Amino acid sequence: MAESLLQGIRVVDLAAEPGQITGRILADLGAEVVKLEPRSGDPLRSVGPMIGDRQDSEASLRFAAWNAGKTSVAADADDSRIDALLAGADVVIDTPGWPGAHALDPARAPHAVWVRITPFGMAGPRSGWCATDLGIMAASGNMYSTGFPDRAPLRCSEPAAYAHVGPEAAIATLSGLASGRPQVIDVSIQETVIVSNMGALWDYARDRGSRGSRAGARLGATREIWKCKDGWVSFGLRGGVARAPTYWKMTKILEAAGCSTPAWSQRDWDQFNQNKLTKEDIREIEAPLAAYFSGRTMAELYEMAAADNIMLATTNSPREMVSSSQLAARSMFGSLGSIDQFPTRFALARGAVRPIESPGAKRAAPRLAEGPWPEWTPRGIAARDVATTPNRSKGAGAWEGTKILEFGSGAAGPIASRFFAEHGATVIRIESRSRPEFLRTMAVAMESPYGVEGSGIFGALNVGKKSVALNLKDPGGLAVAKQLMGWADLVLENFAPKAMRGFGLDYDSMVEELPDLLMVSACMNGQTGPHRNYPGFGSQGSALGGFTLLTGYPDREPVGPYATITDSLAPRYCATAMAAALLYHRRTGDGVHIDLSQVEAGQYALSPWLLDFAVNGTFIENMGNRSPRTAPHGAFPCLGDDRWIAIATWSDAQWARLAEMIGLEDPSLASTAARLNRQDEVERALSAWTSTRSREQITSLLQAEGIEAVPVQDWQDVFEDPQLASRGHFERIEHAVLGDCWYQHNGFRLSGAQTHYTQPTPTLGEHNDEVLGELLGLSPHRIDQLRQSGGVE
Repeated sequence: MAESLLQGIRVVDLAAEPGQITGRILADLGAEVVKLEPRSGDPLRSVGPMIGDRQDSEASLRFAAWNAGKTSVAADADDSRIDALLAGADVVIDTPGWPGAHALDPARAPHAVWVRITPFGMAGPRSGWCATDLGIMAASGNMYSTGFPDRAPLRCSEPAAYAHVGPEAAIATLSGLASGRPQVIDVSIQETVIVSNMGALWDYARDRGSRGSRAGARLGATREIWKCKDGWVSFGLRGGVARAPTYWKMTKILEAAGCSTPAWSQRDWDQFNQNKLTKEDIREIEAPLAAYFSGRTMAELYEMAAADNIMLATTNSPREMVSSSQLAARSMFGSLGSIDQFPTRFALARGAVRPIESPGAKRAAPRLAEGPWPEWTPRGIAARDVATTPNRSKGAGAWEGTKILEFGSGAAGPIASRFFAEHGATVIRIESRSRPEFLRTMAVAMESPYGVEGSGIFGALNVGKKSVALNLKDPGGLAVAKQLMGWADLVLENFAPKAMRGFGLDYDSMVEELPDLLMVSACMNGQTGPHRNYPGFGSQGSALGGFTLLTGYPDREPVGPYATITDSLAPRYCATAMAAALLYHRRTGDGVHIDLSQVEAGQYALSPWLLDFAVNGTFIENMGNRSPRTAPHGAFPCLGDDRWIAIATWSDAQWARLAEMIGLEDPSLASTAARLNRQDEVERALSAWTSTRSREQITSLLQAEGIEAVPVQDWQDVFEDPQLASRGHFERIEHAVLGDCWYQHNGFRLSGAQTHYTQPTPTLGEHNDEVLGELLGLSPHRIDQLRQSGGVE
């Protein structure tokens, strides 16, 4: 009989909207999740999109998305049945201070892992600030760098902060369970999103940051988003070994279409460096592409890209997703209750020894209080798991004693494994000196005096790990890699599927030698399906996953959130899958292979958006900073150079207080519906008021009234943020080449387990001798032989 990864784990979900994805993820992985609602029902039940014109408590598609697989019970906070429920729980998830949600004391479940999700963390000078997705994105630095220089900083039209914190809190939960000790876990959504910027810090760049060019969303020197016949496509022009094949292929395509110019046909793409382009170079390169794209549909361009493995992606809406042959082949969508085309999962799983139930929702979201109340026997993790938890010193990292081996390049794998390095695991990264990964070579392209050791983004993503440089095409290097796979508790890889198969290191090849192998594979489109070999990075994932289309202004091209969201979002799902696999192995002794698609993780995080199309045939596109739920809701100018503040009112009473302050006491604007109909007028009046005041003054006035008002922070603001300082977000560690470096912690802290990086980012191959000699037991003579043969670089 198939067994789920988290079978036997009991979860009580008290969370409001920011934390409900967490409970859904845990339920998808097999945990038993009971949603404890107030008698009046969870506030999210009244939030759209709704099923048609219905407004009842069972009509919210947003609630349906994030509560699939759960059981609903309802009670007042003093109901005696709650204590019995908490006594049998292994995990409790809550969102303290969120209106309408239960606020219970963790002391009522002292044996459990209690996960607390708040905008800024449970302590610190800004812990009492109210903020939703808008304010959190403003505080993170991400919003400041998203958009156009002539307009306000932008957020995604779906709540990206909640998309990030859902899986962040899931990996936090499983880390608490892995520790073998009761924990109160403090999850800051602000910190979670800041880490999603992937190392973009004022201290690295000595730059406040900036928003993209009006001529097209840009991640480098040239534009990223291009108009085509019926929409937009993402195609970046940036150098590096991984991208050069795309540009050689596009050169031939442009020539065949009669669009090529010397800027393409006479360029050596193997030597291309976008950082050295002049404005004239950019115009000459972009013109043929713009002409080619404008004459073709999204479908034509994507089929071309998938057929030729070109790094081009369509800016997908739900319409393209539900008709995707790749998603159909992987059964991304299923039927739950009365809803067809429901995004049911974010990963696939299989085992060599026994069947494993793949992650995914098995039943629809519950009706309010449909129950039944579970009859759980009292227990906690201290009683259940301590026997199978590695021996640790008091307060040690949650993953101390865990051994992880990592293959791959880019961001998705390194960000996932960094969670484990931060919490005590030994993480060894396989690299190549003859073919350094592209994040390292970015520093070379930018002419860093430190060469491959000078990459800020590589440094930010790989702190706390060890580096071994092997040539996997050499028999000796390959043999060492296989030995390390035998040493590891879990193997993580984020190559395209054919890469690991080419080395003979894929799961199917290695499981014959290592039947209890744990492996997580996390590539762009997953290990199966017609487009499994499609290449891409975060910008392609953001476009295919929907986030690009959802970020922008209605009268301009979409831009996508800063830092290419699937690169930073998918790793959280990947880390959660890794943790679930490790806990499954502790319980059963069996191995598992988890196949995660980065694109599907992004789409899963936008489930309410997809359900709106599946049920109603409609969906929102980019709305600037506006929200269909309330008005005002946006970023407004303040005194100073490019200074802005995010403001939203969430009740008519809040609006009445704000209207009095700004001198717009118009009774006809008293209702949310009226303000939504007259947003231009409301925003003009609010902008006139904010533009004569400082961010600090406005924040102080409005937060004192319980109104969401958060400064839009640039990178310097983030680095100097007193809330982050109070939480120890930045840790200074001396790097062997770069000297003192500031590294960032992830978004959660465990009350009874250490959060710390034991070492800085490794230099390339820094730990060859240590790993081969001390961990694998190879003699100095054998290591020297491997160096001579080129197996060890």
